[in-house]
Amino acid sequence: QVQLEESGGGLVQAGGSLRLSCAASGRTFSSYSMGWFRQAPGKEREFVAAISWGGGPTYYADSVKGRFTISRDNAKNTVYLQMNSLKPEDTAVYYCAAGLLTGWRALMRPSSYNYWGQGTQVTVSS
Repeated sequence: QVQLEESGGGLVQAGGSLRLSCAASGRTFSSYSMGWFRQAPGKEREFVAAISWGGGPTYYADSVKGRFTISRDNAKNTVYLQMNSLKPEDTAVYYCAAGLLTGWRALMRPSSYNYWGQGTQVTVSS
C-alpha cells in the first residue's frame, strides 16, 4: 500500500514557476515508477510527466516539454514537478500517481497506475 500527498500548488501569473511535491508513504517507494497527471474542468485527466522507478528515464507530454522537469528523491520518498514558464492553459488539478510499471506506453497511461494522490490545484492567471 502506498499513500501519496501532493503539495505546492497555488495561484501564479503567466510566466511564473511552481514546484509541486508528492510525498509517498511506505518503504518501497524506490520500486515504483511515478507520474504526474492533470485534469482541467470538463476535460479528461491527461499525462504530464513520468519518471521510472530507478530515477530515469523521464517522459513528458509535448505540451510541457522544455518547461517542466520531473525528479525524485528516493531517500525522501518524494517526487517533484518543477514547472517553469507557466501558461494559463496549465491551469488544472495536478495529481501524482505510483505504479509498478516500466515502459513509456504504460507510464503515460492513467489506468496503469495503482495509487493516486488527492491532487493539488494550480491556477495560472494571464
